[in-house]
Amino acid sequence: MRVDKFLKVSRLIKRRTVAKEACDKERIMINGKTAKAGSEVKVGDVLEIHFGNNSISAKILKISASSKKEDAETMYEII
Repeated sequence: MRVDKFLKVSRLIKRRTVAKEACDKERIMINGKTAKAGSEVKVGDVLEIHFGNNSISAKILKISASSKKEDAETMYEII
């Protein structure tokens, strides 16, 4: 799955366009490497999201094409 779509489906970032912009500005990293919006993610990857002074690291636990709000939290684990 594309990283921008995963960020939207998992609700780490609210909108896919915002996720794409964050990737374009090199604020998203997958396993320590800068990610483009089309970069593929898989179970076990570690995402780092940098917004301003805040930074979030999350490990991907499962991938699904769509999810409900309650299920979105089970897709990742904050490290």
